[in-house]
Amino acid sequence: MIFRSLPLDSAMEVTLQRRGDARGFFARTFCEDEFASQGLNTRWVQMNISLSAEQGTVRGLHFQRPPSAEVKLVRCLRGRALDVIVDLRKSSATFGHHCALELDAEARNAIYIPEGFAHGFQTLTDETELQYMHSHRYAPQDEGGINPLDKSLSIDWPLPISQLSDRDAALPGLKECEPL
Repeated sequence: MIFRSLPLDSAMEVTLQRRGDARGFFARTFCEDEFASQGLNTRWVQMNISLSAEQGTVRGLHFQRPPSAEVKLVRCLRGRALDVIVDLRKSSATFGHHCALELDAEARNAIYIPEGFAHGFQTLTDETELQYMHSHRYAPQDEGGINPLDKSLSIDWPLPISQLSDRDAALPGLKECEPL
């Protein structure tokens, strides 16, 4: 695996190292030793999949508050998505900043999202499927979110938004969100 630091501290892009021949290729998507050597989480307790039918769909920006704060590893299994993370760590020099990474099923890259970040994405193709590995079980009482259309974030969603849940549209802006 190839690990590349993203502009927000502790966030990483994880790209596969393919070993291929005439049959196709083989690659590791997770290796405890390699993740540990980078100082990354190695314990995953839950895995989820989301399927978004329509290009332009926005989901998020979601997070879990302590004591259920979680690390996520997100990979695109089908299609393409612009994945966006927002730093909510009150002690961070990049609090309130975001970065975006295109996840592509053909590239098979992933984004490693540390605790203390909100996460969301916009689908760039129809029938986009994402897989999430979580370091903590889902805890609805600790769930939070930020409105993905909050102008103070200045997120440049590349496509017109075709779908956004009522729940996500009603989320508060960054200024109303208590830091983690």
